[in-house]
Amino acid sequence: MRKTTSTNNINRQVLESQCGMAHTISLIGGRWKLSILGLLLDFGRLRYSELHTRLNGISEKMLSSQLKGLERDNLVVKTVHPQVPPKVEYHLSERGESLGKILKEMTIWGEANLSSHEIS
Repeated sequence: MRKTTSTNNINRQVLESQCGMAHTISLIGGRWKLSILGLLLDFGRLRYSELHTRLNGISEKMLSSQLKGLERDNLVVKTVHPQVPPKVEYHLSERGESLGKILKEMTIWGEANLSSHEIS
């Protein structure tokens, strides 16, 4: 956890409030958020267990944390169906869906440049 009054944290907040690209990266950046958004873009609605199965290597704690962050930023909507056992589904909000074109372009660019990235 960063100290909220640190110069680094204040500079980050200023940058994210003044630069659209920095703000976007702050919302979708990280190891798992793009993958979660991409899955919801491709499949529409997914249950928590379906997301966990499709995201190889993610822990339940991390998936839960990332989904809460995406909900907090109004990119993902969580729907809890009242039944036993509880059925929880996630889908993109209208704001999340507005990222669709960007996410698809990032995928196209990434696939086109996969071969140019060599692991040393």
